[in-house]
Amino acid sequence: MNIEELRDYCLLKASATEGFPFGEETLVFKVGGKIFLITSLTQGDRFNVKCDPELAVELRERYSEVQPGYHMNKKMWNTVFMNGTLTRKQLLEMIDHSYDLIVNSLPKKIRDEIIADN
Repeated sequence: MNIEELRDYCLLKASATEGFPFGEETLVFKVGGKIFLITSLTQGDRFNVKCDPELAVELRERYSEVQPGYHMNKKMWNTVFMNGTLTRKQLLEMIDHSYDLIVNSLPKKIRDEIIADN
């Protein structure tokens, strides 16, 4: 998976938006105003995603390509490298998990609007 495929996939998510709130080199994807994925345009071989804390540890122990989130809360964020043994399906599942965590944390009214968009 490359940066263009990553971007395209994130933007397929209901109500997903992209922006550069941290500068022109850091692409951020949000849903309901909350971040679900961050990636560097200069280091396009990795991204940060939110993760259930127990699953985050499990993934880090299982895959060397999954590390504690760089510049993030390491309990709930992972940095995932896209140049290793992880399959496209595994990468997409991590993105989906992050997106779902964020959507499920949103107020019911916003969640209902997102579902209606889908």
